[in-house]
Amino acid sequence: MRWALREVVDGALLVEFPDASEEQANSAAAAIARKLEVNKPPGVHDAVPGARTLLVLFDPGTLERTRLSELFGEPTTVAPAPGRTVTMPVRYGGARGPDLDELARSAGMSPDEFARLHRSALYRVAFIGFAPGFPYLTGLPEPLHAPRLASPRPRVPSGSLGIGGKYTGVYPSSTPGGWRLIGNSPFHLFSPAANPPATLAPGDRVRFEEVDETQFSALSKQLASERAATVQRPGLPIVRVLSAGLCTSVQGAPVLGLAASGVPSGGAMDIGSLWRGNRAVGNPGHASALEITLLGPTLELLQSARLWISGSTADAAINGRAISVGEAIEARAGDQLSIGSTRGGARCYLCIEGGGFANTAALGEPLHRLERGDKIWREDSAAPGPAGFEYFAQAPTGSAGTLRVVLGPQAEHFSLAGKAVFLSGEYRVSAQSDRRGIRLEGPTIELSAPADIPPEGTAAGAIQVPANGQPIVLGPDRPVTGGYAKIATVIAADLPLLAQARPGATLRFRQVSIAEAVAARTS
Repeated sequence: MRWALREVVDGALLVEFPDASEEQANSAAAAIARKLEVNKPPGVHDAVPGARTLLVLFDPGTLERTRLSELFGEPTTVAPAPGRTVTMPVRYGGARGPDLDELARSAGMSPDEFARLHRSALYRVAFIGFAPGFPYLTGLPEPLHAPRLASPRPRVPSGSLGIGGKYTGVYPSSTPGGWRLIGNSPFHLFSPAANPPATLAPGDRVRFEEVDETQFSALSKQLASERAATVQRPGLPIVRVLSAGLCTSVQGAPVLGLAASGVPSGGAMDIGSLWRGNRAVGNPGHASALEITLLGPTLELLQSARLWISGSTADAAINGRAISVGEAIEARAGDQLSIGSTRGGARCYLCIEGGGFANTAALGEPLHRLERGDKIWREDSAAPGPAGFEYFAQAPTGSAGTLRVVLGPQAEHFSLAGKAVFLSGEYRVSAQSDRRGIRLEGPTIELSAPADIPPEGTAAGAIQVPANGQPIVLGPDRPVTGGYAKIATVIAADLPLLAQARPGATLRFRQVSIAEAVAARTS
């Protein structure tokens, strides 16, 4: 089987299988990903199978691209997928499957016939993506294929069984989503403490088995009890939240090695500011801090602490007395620290001496915004940090309004005029932006091919363009896989500049080569 390598950006490489069928390509991608997981060389961060590609994320300072390709071996020589068969209980229709009746009518059958045909098939896990533990299952009978909703639902209940095009799958947690919902399954698809945390893996087989209402209720209660289990933190909290601000969360280093389970890298958007603030108080550079976006919180100190604010300048005060950003803050128990509006940039980071703040979110959970009354503990001991991120401690050298990009990986989906508009136009940061993606408003980018592509792994900074021609730059909380064509990817050295772009800020893009992107890490 022949493959082709496509450069995405410094630290990201796409492996394609142009001559293979989708099933063959997906199987080969999963096989190489397993091989890299078993014998992971230094510098490899993640290997993410998609519908017919494999995205490899790596540290180019540790591992050269040419050396990486030598590690793949021949896909045909890699052991086949394990092939476990898992049976998932399900209840079809009703409030749990609000789209079943409509889909059945469109397919010319009754809801019972539709459900019976759905559960009669044996499905294969092609890849895990979109959300932690979310399985893309192939093998859906063709009469059941259905397009995604034109406008995604703002909230899909956890356990929802859906159909998206030729795929079917189950939502492991409550999240926005555009698949057509036909039922619900009380099945545990993601366990943060497990290794790996995703229950299913590419190559596994899945059957659906309908259960009665009594069984469904009992299984649902059991699943809810497992989800509600929490880890009790020893000792006393260090901070209480009196008011939370616009969006304040605990963020540290990116999570590496779990993208194949659907877990996004996450971590601080401006990793350089996090690094510099932590080093100022003697912490490891990757220790977790409070990431504060646009408008900060008011905090009560429950213990004495030495603090530091890095990143964007901000209006800050302790007990009503103004303090300067970029200087040590000696706070005592009972003090109130207020951080108001950020100025100049979008984000600042509150770092605490002694190991950082303990993360308040479980692995794989959506963004946990701090709320009034929340308490935060100090991290007892910081885990070893990821290698290859020290370069972010340097101050960005690019222009705040111009982001350097590597064109592609789907540049051929865009017309020459569309690419010219992208590289010459001026775009404004939308107020609808968040850590999943920075939405941009500006000149429409013309496509020469459909905006939809077979889902594939995504890199931080990837610029996807849906059918409306308005670009979205993917952030640290992005879906691990995505199905929109990507015109370019922001280089790693300029991601901190993107993180500090406020709503309304204007951005331009400048094309650079892979060699220039790698060199920018140390310039």
